[in-house]
Amino acid sequence: MGTPLTELTGVRCPIVQTGMGWVAGPRLVSASANAGALGILASATMSVEQLRAAVREVKSRTDAPFGVNLRADAGDAGERVDVIIAEGVRVASFALAPSEALIGRLKDAGVVVIPSVGARRHAEKVAAWGADAVLVQGGEGGGHTGEVATTVLLPQVVDAVDIPVVAAGGFHDGRGLVAALSYGAAGIAMGTRFLLTSDSTVPDAVKAKYLAAAVKDVTVTTRVDGLPHRMLRTELVDALERSGRAAALLRAVGHAAAFKKESGASWATLVRDGLAMKHGKELTWSQVLLAANTPMMLKSSMVDGRTDRGVMASGQVAGLIDDLPSCAELVDRVMAEAHATLKSLPKSLPKSLPKSLPR
Repeated sequence: MGTPLTELTGVRCPIVQTGMGWVAGPRLVSASANAGALGILASATMSVEQLRAAVREVKSRTDAPFGVNLRADAGDAGERVDVIIAEGVRVASFALAPSEALIGRLKDAGVVVIPSVGARRHAEKVAAWGADAVLVQGGEGGGHTGEVATTVLLPQVVDAVDIPVVAAGGFHDGRGLVAALSYGAAGIAMGTRFLLTSDSTVPDAVKAKYLAAAVKDVTVTTRVDGLPHRMLRTELVDALERSGRAAALLRAVGHAAAFKKESGASWATLVRDGLAMKHGKELTWSQVLLAANTPMMLKSSMVDGRTDRGVMASGQVAGLIDDLPSCAELVDRVMAEAHATLKSLPKSLPKSLPKSLPR
């Protein structure tokens, strides 16, 4: 199934595995790439040298194209771009809109640039700056999310830009792929669905909690880092909702120190990144400090398996997922479902709707 996304990136299937922190490591990315999807390595929780090692590990596991997700506002974003260019990574994706200069530098090196956006105006901006494609996430998506549903946001962006659009938020099967293509998208991106595969390194006990969740068990809270964050509702999330501001800020200080140790970053680097984040998102200093909560609380669940101490970012589709296929099985299933859905559509449709429907 060729689309502008497959032509642009060189993958076989118009499916993207998103760059989820602590989840999208070399094993998941290489498995996704070998399955025919575009695997995206999450680098925000890695040091520059850890990123270099992770890229080389992916390359040792697959010859297929893959990408790296970057934080455009990180103080060392330039160094990470150096790694991408030097290692011959096919795609660079961004959680925030990169600068025009950064896009130009990557494109000059032959790297495909695909920023993620949550609003039409952001898509228009990065398209004007030269982005090759754009990934659009609607409110159903996991992690940081907006309020506009994919079915409303996607056609807005498709109509607004002349570059390929990848749809994210609420996708998990072949029917969703066909629906996105019918809106004019060039493919779909899935996070939660790839997290819940046998190739994902997330602990089995954590995966079991996702599988047991119903749609109503997925909620949005601002109490982790001050921004809307979609995740599974747990006792910890309920406790965070009840906790006061002072307790949240104190917890954030501890998590900032833990992330500094984990990433090897200096306090100067953390402050510099905080300033960039504050300016880029127009956050208060309290929100900047609270942002330190996100990586460490995700690590507690996704790496350590401590759901009593960590949060579990999740799209609403978690409530529809009940198995753990391999990435190869998942991609094959999605593509088979997509082809079956296309074949099931009426071969001939009326050229116009009747003026009145039968009673």
